[in-house]
Amino acid sequence: MGNSALIVIDMINAYDHPDAELLVPAVRRALPPLTGLINRARAEGVPVIYANDNFGEWRSHHGEIIETTLAGKNAELVEPILPDDDSLFVVKARHSIFYETPLSYLLSQLGVDHVVLCGQVTEQCILYSALDAHIRQLRVTVPEDAVAHIHEDLAEASLRMMERNMSASILKAETVAF
Repeated sequence: MGNSALIVIDMINAYDHPDAELLVPAVRRALPPLTGLINRARAEGVPVIYANDNFGEWRSHHGEIIETTLAGKNAELVEPILPDDDSLFVVKARHSIFYETPLSYLLSQLGVDHVVLCGQVTEQCILYSALDAHIRQLRVTVPEDAVAHIHEDLAEASLRMMERNMSASILKAETVAF
């Protein structure tokens, strides 16, 4: 058994995009298990890495992203899962957390061979990130109750694809073993 990392995907979000109305209810449902997972990872000394969209603001850094989201109308969805002083932060511009980011290098420096992917959106960024993790020979776990979707049917199909095609462990957040 190697080292694990919890990767929180795109949860620092102002929810001011076209699909936000469809996404927000799923985020509200996923927030308690996700918050518990983050707290447990921190308590167990597991690295918590935030991989977050930069929303096309190429001058932005994670502090600016956080400030923008906390000033938005759905700040209550961001406040419970904010990065702490020990959290790591990778800014991404596309769907996969690996695409042209330093994440692969960071994980290798930490000796991580198992990633737990949580956050949003199941049928987009979670799915593509799981595939990219799998092709990098990382073990993948996706807590199905700690991910949020826009389209439930696509999310369910995505979780099945991750399990079947990428050997991902799909389980409840409370049963995740780091």
